[in-house]
Amino acid sequence: MSDQNQAAQTAAPLIRLERYAWLSIAAAIATILLKGVAWWMTGSVGLLSDAIESFVNLAGALMALWMLILAATPADKIHAYGHSKAEYFSSAFEGFLILLAAVSIAYAAIGRLLNPQPLEAVGLGLLVSVAASVINFMVSRILMAAGRQRNSITLEADAHHLMTDVWTSVGVIGGVGLVWLSGWLWLDPVIALLVAANIIWTGVTLMSRSASGLMDAALPAEAEEQIEAIFAEYRAQGLEFHALRTRQAGSRTFISFHVLAPGHWSIQLGHDWSERIEAAIRNLLPGAHVTTHLEPIEDPVSMVDQELDRDV
Repeated sequence: MSDQNQAAQTAAPLIRLERYAWLSIAAAIATILLKGVAWWMTGSVGLLSDAIESFVNLAGALMALWMLILAATPADKIHAYGHSKAEYFSSAFEGFLILLAAVSIAYAAIGRLLNPQPLEAVGLGLLVSVAASVINFMVSRILMAAGRQRNSITLEADAHHLMTDVWTSVGVIGGVGLVWLSGWLWLDPVIALLVAANIIWTGVTLMSRSASGLMDAALPAEAEEQIEAIFAEYRAQGLEFHALRTRQAGSRTFISFHVLAPGHWSIQLGHDWSERIEAAIRNLLPGAHVTTHLEPIEDPVSMVDQELDRDV
């Protein structure tokens, strides 16, 4: 299979992923309006914090759309491995915005803690907030399923953020309800501070995962074990393998390794076996870009080039 055809097959699903980003944008706008109305009706700083986080959802969804479009751009002379790493910029950006929102929420909560104010129209306000949470929950499930199916960290990050928003809303709604029933006004800003702490953790996690991807982290151990299992099947044919290297770049997977074949084999025979092995790995990890290097198994030099930086 040519690199051009493989790039085209990889880009096609990424382009279709854009519709999920548009769904996230629509959900963010809807929840901003609903939560804004809930805050306006009740005056709850907890509900205000929930509304502020929805602005982060919108910014993250817009960034996700942009990065998914960029990630789908075919490889070119400057970016020979494609643009799939653009997805990590989206999740890192969303993590940064989450941290920024946490600071804003904490600032508003501390001010309300020092100057408590009564809540108004709580029942109707909570009902509006519940409607917004239902929207976020449904969209989060859709994005998570699509992200896992297409191996898109952008959609997974957006889904995790929306789900965090759902649990945040549950806490805020419960807290505002307790304030309404008990009259303890201090509960509202305290819950807002807990919301800020929770989303700080989410932001740090997203940024850490993005940094790991940008640093070319290897595939999960389970995936590498499956690749080793394929190698074991071909060792019975007189082949050996080493210098296995893997990395995840957004929705794309890159795998390289050396194939050690008997020296008396023809180039054509060694090439044919390498093609079979590459096909087996692509069947295991659809869309993976597999690169092999053929070496004679009897040559001692074949055993000293296993490291990334070769000294001889």
